[in-house]
Amino acid sequence: MPNSWNPFELIARRWTPSARVVRLTALITVVMAVVIVVTGGAVRLTQSGLGCETWPKCTDNSLTPTSDMGIHGVIEFGNRMLTYVLCGVIGLFIIAARSYKPTRRSLTRLGWVQFWIVMGNAVVGGITVLTGLNPYIVSSHFLISMALLTVAMVTWQRTREGDAAPRGLVATPVRQLSWLLVGAAGVLIVIGAVVTGSGPHAGDATKVHRIPLDWQEITQLHVDFVYIVFGLTVALWFTLRAVAAPKVISRTVVELFAVLLSQGLIGYIQYFTHLPEFVVGMHMLGSCLVWIAVLRVFLALRERGEAPAAVPAPTGEHEALQPAEEDPAPAASR
Repeated sequence: MPNSWNPFELIARRWTPSARVVRLTALITVVMAVVIVVTGGAVRLTQSGLGCETWPKCTDNSLTPTSDMGIHGVIEFGNRMLTYVLCGVIGLFIIAARSYKPTRRSLTRLGWVQFWIVMGNAVVGGITVLTGLNPYIVSSHFLISMALLTVAMVTWQRTREGDAAPRGLVATPVRQLSWLLVGAAGVLIVIGAVVTGSGPHAGDATKVHRIPLDWQEITQLHVDFVYIVFGLTVALWFTLRAVAAPKVISRTVVELFAVLLSQGLIGYIQYFTHLPEFVVGMHMLGSCLVWIAVLRVFLALRERGEAPAAVPAPTGEHEALQPAEEDPAPAASR
């Protein structure tokens, strides 16, 4: 198909969004990435993981839940439908980024990365149902969602900065300390997924296979890594003060402190109240917020210059006849 008929190119010729619109659509993808994690947790915590007994249909004979499936079918199917909402939001960002002038290929590429992560995770979600909530698949489903959140956060940050090579705002040892913080937080999230796979909330009222580990011992390991992440955060804060780093960086570390303290409080409440569903759901939300705060600290330690200002698109028949630039989207997705 001629490039001039590429729908992304046709929209780009007729619409030039402002930088604010591009940033807003990127932020919405971050919010939706969090929503999909929390609602996925709600499916498990309400024992609705097998509310739709098969995939991609809800039953062998029906795409949607039937009345005899009750609320569990509605909850599971509703979570599936949110995937389409997420794809729509990501698609809106891709269109906005593609239509922005000057064109920033780095943004559209990140948008397509998000799209393909969602598609891959949808397949993993189907495998989760078809395997009867295999805990290893359930854990990978959650971790892929966190990968989506990571890319969405990087995308949002990139909309607020330029395309120059990243330049560190602090010395290399300080940046290396931030790498340790990111690594420890990543391990913390992975261990949290193992706790989920071995803990009492299996996702369905029937007997579901669990990871054969003592979930209380894994929980203690999870707590140990909380202390490691907290200690690295304290070390980074003192280090930033010692090197007189920009205040905006120190502020992101303080925000991380606040999120960690809140998440730690929720964690202790859920443990000593024997894991009530609502509190566990709040802890899942807190996991997303901790990861966001960690990424904000890491991304604040470098800069890429100012984001390019939007420029009006050329108008008239002459512009319409100009050859289109190659779209970064894979050919199969056009």
